[in-house]
Amino acid sequence: MASGRMEFHARTIMQHANFSFVLPNDVEMEEVHEKKHYDREPVNLILLHGLTGTDTDWLYGGNAQWMAIQYNANIFMPTTGNSFYLDKGYEGGNFAQFVGEELPEYISRTFGIEMKRENTLVGGLSMGGYGTLHTALTYPERFSACIALSSAIHLKSIVSDLKKGADAVTPIGMTRDIFGDPDRLLDSEKNPAFLYKKLKEKAADIPKIYMACGTEDALIDANRDFRDFLESESADYIYEEGPGVHNWEFWNEYLDRGLKAVLG
Repeated sequence: MASGRMEFHARTIMQHANFSFVLPNDVEMEEVHEKKHYDREPVNLILLHGLTGTDTDWLYGGNAQWMAIQYNANIFMPTTGNSFYLDKGYEGGNFAQFVGEELPEYISRTFGIEMKRENTLVGGLSMGGYGTLHTALTYPERFSACIALSSAIHLKSIVSDLKKGADAVTPIGMTRDIFGDPDRLLDSEKNPAFLYKKLKEKAADIPKIYMACGTEDALIDANRDFRDFLESESADYIYEEGPGVHNWEFWNEYLDRGLKAVLG
């Protein structure tokens, strides 16, 4: 297995961007439980961190190396700050474009890995769970599936906080900078439900969605609401929940379950 950390100049966010990677290119088969995953070419997974996180979170808190071995997955983990993986609309502040376009293109050039839609996934936790859904539905031509864990998809609460001018998980000024006008948020491309409806109207290929959240997680109601939305749209999705809070014990278990679900 090859692993490491790289830095490159990303024009979309106009900074030197770090990402960590794990490549299962010399795995001993004795380590692998389901050898069927080595009967195909490796899949590619871009794995997103949560609020205040970095590219190393899934290595040190999570089980990215083990998942790479078990599922024959090239895993790439970028750092994007507390951006919620959204575009600000100008070069230097386009974090969705960074994750959905520039990073996969850089990986392809640097590692010689073909990031085809059919073999490329995106996943993440919390803020990265929201970013996972947003990225997959913004760039459906690049991702065949997504794995969104404990997703910070509580947009109705964010609208309420913005209208009250109230600090929440993030200070109100930061929330306003990220999400903008609360009267426009739910009917904007920052809302994964809005993006989903647009894709459905165009009869576009929509990535398969896997979601999971712990039943003791403060975000459970927001995740259930999005599950209900997907059900009402007859979406291709899998939703799971189980005992757990907002922590690595839950995310490690359900990344494994999510990969099983989308890869078979």
